[in-house]
Amino acid sequence: MLNVFTLVNGRLFQEEIDSLEDLARFKPIWVDMESPTSEERRWVRQHFGLSIPEDAIDDDIEESARFFEEDNGELHVRSDFLIDDEDDPRHVRVAFILNDRNPDLKSHGVLFSIHDEDVPVFRLLRLRARRMPGLIDDAKDVLLSLYDTDAEYCADTLEDIYEDLERISTKVLSGQVTDDIATEVLAAIARHEDMSGRIRRNMMDTRRAVSFMMRSRMLSAEQFEDARQILRDLDSLDSHTAFLFEKINFLMDATIGFININQNKIIKIFSVASVALLPPTLIASIYGMNFQYMPELNQPWGYPAALVLMVASAVGPMLYFRKRGWLK
Repeated sequence: MLNVFTLVNGRLFQEEIDSLEDLARFKPIWVDMESPTSEERRWVRQHFGLSIPEDAIDDDIEESARFFEEDNGELHVRSDFLIDDEDDPRHVRVAFILNDRNPDLKSHGVLFSIHDEDVPVFRLLRLRARRMPGLIDDAKDVLLSLYDTDAEYCADTLEDIYEDLERISTKVLSGQVTDDIATEVLAAIARHEDMSGRIRRNMMDTRRAVSFMMRSRMLSAEQFEDARQILRDLDSLDSHTAFLFEKINFLMDATIGFININQNKIIKIFSVASVALLPPTLIASIYGMNFQYMPELNQPWGYPAALVLMVASAVGPMLYFRKRGWLK
């Protein structure tokens, strides 16, 4: 899918491109390519003179492969954007190409983005830019606004995690943690721990990208201040992620503690039952001996007396354990 975005009266308007002729009709500030076909890549190369590398969205993590400038003035930035999907949380790699230094190229002043699937941050920015005139002035504003929206998206995701952890805390601290509840709680905690780690990684990646833009001296004074504000927002989110990790660890320890308590209760019951059955077993063993002279064996009351003695020897310890509270 190939979409171009033009700036009209301070608002960002989207146009879907179906042919090379469609592409030639617009003067965009942003060209967004979602899973572009070879034909769409050819249109971009033919119209803008921009060659998109086949490995544009590879998973390299070293900075030299993610943030660099070509000899012709093209800036290349590769960033990861978070998708907060409950069933499949993940990052999507997006490659940005921006030529802001070479006016001889037709790609001058146009931001190009390449990715495999739609990203929530992109949808949020498109919606906001249509409703808020003056938000975007040029291609650099588009890229900065994407990172700013990404920081807000991470903040909203952290708030959702915190709200769910509050619900889990109420469940755990009630003290009525059964095995089923513990299983549910541990699964939820594991999901939130994974998502918190993804958010922290995403913020680190965004911080590196914004810092690269600031070092490249491509930003105006106002845009430079916007970039600094994005970094301050990301710094403020670091303390939130640290707090969430501490809360997750606490809930994990508390839940495991309750699981151990439940297991100890079961083991205690088996231990008490074993101790209570020892005296009857001893009595049955004695009267099971094959000695010739055992007076009780010749008495008519011998068998009932042995039964009563075994029951009494079992009930007595159970009453004692119950009085001490060991059966609770």
